[in-house]
Amino acid sequence: MAFESRSADAPWVALAGLALAAFIFNTSEFMPVGLLTDIAASFSLTEAQAGWMISVYAWAVMLLSVPLMVLGSRIEMKRLMLVVIATFLAGQVASAAAPSFPLLVAARLLVAAAHAVFWSIATPVACRIAGERHAATAMSMVVTGSSIAMILGLPLGRVIGLALGWRMTFACVAAVAVCVGLLLAARLPRLDAGEPFRIAQLPTLGRNRALVALYATTILMACGYYTCYSYIEPFLGQVAHLDEGVITVALTAFGGAGILGSLAFSRLYDGHRVAFARTMVALVAASIWGLSAGAASPAAVFALLAIWGFGATAFNVAFQAEVIRVTDEASSPVAMSIFSGLFNLGIGCGSFFGGAAVDAWGTASVSPAGGAIALAGVVCCFVLMGASARATRSA
Repeated sequence: MAFESRSADAPWVALAGLALAAFIFNTSEFMPVGLLTDIAASFSLTEAQAGWMISVYAWAVMLLSVPLMVLGSRIEMKRLMLVVIATFLAGQVASAAAPSFPLLVAARLLVAAAHAVFWSIATPVACRIAGERHAATAMSMVVTGSSIAMILGLPLGRVIGLALGWRMTFACVAAVAVCVGLLLAARLPRLDAGEPFRIAQLPTLGRNRALVALYATTILMACGYYTCYSYIEPFLGQVAHLDEGVITVALTAFGGAGILGSLAFSRLYDGHRVAFARTMVALVAASIWGLSAGAASPAAVFALLAIWGFGATAFNVAFQAEVIRVTDEASSPVAMSIFSGLFNLGIGCGSFFGGAAVDAWGTASVSPAGGAIALAGVVCCFVLMGASARATRSA
């Protein structure tokens, strides 16, 4: 048995709890994007300087993912998840109370530590409690929680921040984290940790050609994505000339399209794995490239954001599914932690490159800069994933 439960609906209630956890983790991660201008103003910083908070957060996740997951592989999964939620809660409270920008960054590092472990175990735990037959649905539920963060979490956090101050946004996320922790404590089943993962096993993952192809594409796609997305709020205001209310609606449309991307994954991925992944990365690159040219038309901006949101969510969940597919159960949490770390390496580098582009050429430059990097990811996806797929078929 994958789990012990007191009722037939227990795994689905637990999955709903994981989806809600994904919602608050992604809401917290992306909140600075929607409030970047206000956070910068409150500490007398430029937007590019405040954007360093996004880079530092992402790089911390990158550095912490594997060490924390190696340590965490010794802990029973439910207990580990509750420790992660408690750490996340502490970081949110500290962020809301931070009196200076360095202390805000320090509080965000605490959240980053929780993030590093959560995204390493969330999808493997979801697959285990749902069983192999419903694994794709379980993964889709977790990623849908992440997408809803784009639809409701980020825009709602922006609305709260604009009305009551950005600190209140962090406080509200902390309140929801308390509820999530209680739900998971009550309904998440106990899952044995299994054999602890050892650092000596990492070279084995490095020899997995399919996994290396996924990792290389992930770095480039995340970097291109966040070169543009980290500065999407000032881009929409200064380049597309949308007012604050319309920017919130635009970000909501981005997230709403992400739910459609998650649904497309659950319906299409199993029968068309490689084609699905290639199509989604191409959509992401094309939409980022197109934003600069389409900025003069609000309708074009909304359409491109919708395509971007659709492709980005579908790409993310498809690559997570591929990581789990090409690794065994014992190593998949650490393989996922490396995936999360490399994704956040891309986020941090993208935010850094985006800030450099803004300083050098202006806010409009984040679209072609991000698009160029994402295009490199498309090439990597077509070449390396095709080669690994052919090697798998011939083996």
